[in-house]
Amino acid sequence: MFNFMKKKSNSESENPQQRAERDSAVDKVLLGYEVGTVSIATMVTGLERNGDQLTLDLRLPQDSNPETIQQDLGQMLHPHGIKTIHMNVRLPAPAKGAGSSLPKPMPKTINAMDSQTKASPNTDTHAEPPITKQAPTQSSLAAHPRIRHIIVVASGKGGVGKSTTTVNIALALQKLGNRVGVLDADIYGPSMPTMLGVDNVKPELENEQFVPVNAHGMAMLSIGSLLDGDSTPVAWRGPKATGALMQLYNQTNWPQLDYLVIDMPPGTGDIQLTLAQRIPVTGAVIVTTPQHVALLDAQKGIEMFNKTNIPVLGVVENMALHTCSNCNHTEAIFGTGGGELIAEQYHVPLLGQLPLASGIRAQVDKGEPSVLIDDEFASYYVSIAKNIETNINKFAKPVDDKRIF
Repeated sequence: MFNFMKKKSNSESENPQQRAERDSAVDKVLLGYEVGTVSIATMVTGLERNGDQLTLDLRLPQDSNPETIQQDLGQMLHPHGIKTIHMNVRLPAPAKGAGSSLPKPMPKTINAMDSQTKASPNTDTHAEPPITKQAPTQSSLAAHPRIRHIIVVASGKGGVGKSTTTVNIALALQKLGNRVGVLDADIYGPSMPTMLGVDNVKPELENEQFVPVNAHGMAMLSIGSLLDGDSTPVAWRGPKATGALMQLYNQTNWPQLDYLVIDMPPGTGDIQLTLAQRIPVTGAVIVTTPQHVALLDAQKGIEMFNKTNIPVLGVVENMALHTCSNCNHTEAIFGTGGGELIAEQYHVPLLGQLPLASGIRAQVDKGEPSVLIDDEFASYYVSIAKNIETNINKFAKPVDDKRIF
């Protein structure tokens, strides 16, 4: 994944939307440009953007041509408003027996692209220490100008009903009178289009931005909406997957929203860390089952959010009880008290407990979630949504309401 920090532009003429579009364009170009057969994104050790100026710290292969790379990137980024590219290049030490000659010094400036590059061949036999930059933090991220709260729904492992919970919580927040959007961040296993019954609807493009799909009054976007079919796999390495997430977030013309609910992939990998460093999140909802193994993974998720300074709004215990449809016997198939235990351990609310019921599964499979049809399980999700609303304002990101975007 990318491990760098983008500085905010000091240009007064660059509004948040323009800044997001330009950042996204830089990401897309870096992800798509290859040196040999390897994406240059994997060679970026530092990145800063100040208005129309871009500074890259690169660790390039010995046989690469930094001047050509700079010219290529300059031509690709110039249409997106990047007028000056500075490159700080590190090259590996020559192989033993290759002689003491150094690569041909690069010119200080390249007039064609109005750019500057510093080449620093490494002649030391010891590995040069990596270039490090402090990762951006949640406190440094500005709130989205059109989204009041961004909530991520996460779990430490798969199979706990996270996506089903996400879609029903989003519909429940809408039922309470809020303007709600849904972003499917599960790049490898997108399920929101199917669960919302819009799997055959493609988003439109307007001014080089996606127009979200209207899913029962909610603005929804997913990588699944852009694929050719449900069977099309997303076989991408980490940098491309995280780049896709940022494109879905930045290059979408989101309407005015009270909540953007993000369905996260399971685990604590590249996508989770990229989101934590680059998207201003109000808080996280952790979904788990009472099962011991699920609780262990849920703890990892909470610890990750604590380390990235994202507040945990609470825990949802899914599949808490099962009632037999024949004899009405109720049984805790996955154990008891797990959600309460982890909520108490981390001093966060237990937002709600959901039953293990075939009806909940059947409804999302049909694209008609429980809250949408207001079935016997809808009240559970509405109660969770109310508990989220109770305390969320104290975690809200500050918004400059006086600014004209």
